[in-house]
Amino acid sequence: MPMDPVGKSEFALGQSFREAMRHVAATVYAVTTTHEGRSYGILATAVSSLSFDPPSLLACINRDSSLHDPLVQAGTFCVNILGVNNHDVAEHFMIPKPERFAVGEWEEHHGVPVLANAQSSLICTVADRHEFGTHTIFIGELIAANHREDATPLTYFDRNYIDISAAPERKR
Repeated sequence: MPMDPVGKSEFALGQSFREAMRHVAATVYAVTTTHEGRSYGILATAVSSLSFDPPSLLACINRDSSLHDPLVQAGTFCVNILGVNNHDVAEHFMIPKPERFAVGEWEEHHGVPVLANAQSSLICTVADRHEFGTHTIFIGELIAANHREDATPLTYFDRNYIDISAAPERKR
C-alpha cells in the first residue's frame, strides 16, 4: 500500500505514527531517580545506546511525566533493563500509584533506585539534555553497570508484553 502523507491532518499523521510504532518490538526499561529523599520512576521504551567512548546512552522522557522534573534536579538516574521475570514491576509501574517501588527488589546505588533482579542496570549522570517536541532527551554518561547473563529482556509489542526467549537459537 503506497503511503501518501500529503493532505493528512496533523492528528491523522500522529495516529499513523502511533500505529506504526506499536508494531516495533521494544525492550522495556524502568528509568529511576531520587530527588529530595523521594524515589521516582517511569516505564520507557525510548532508550538507546549512544557511545562506547565515553559509555553513554539516550533516555527520552516526556516533560509531563512524574520523573522529568526530579531527574532535571537530581542529575543521576538508572536505566533498569527489565527481564521477563520483572513483568510484575512493569505492570505496577503502569498503574498510577503513589509508591511505584512497592513491587520488586529495590536497592540504592549511587543515590538512585536500582532493581536488584533486573536484566541489566545502567547508572548514569546527566551529561547533557535537549528538548524536542514533548520530550527531553537526556544524555547519560555511565558511572556503573550490572548485567545478568541468565536474563531475557521483557519486550513490548502491539500493547502486549512478549517473551522473545522462545525465538530460534542464534548462531554464534
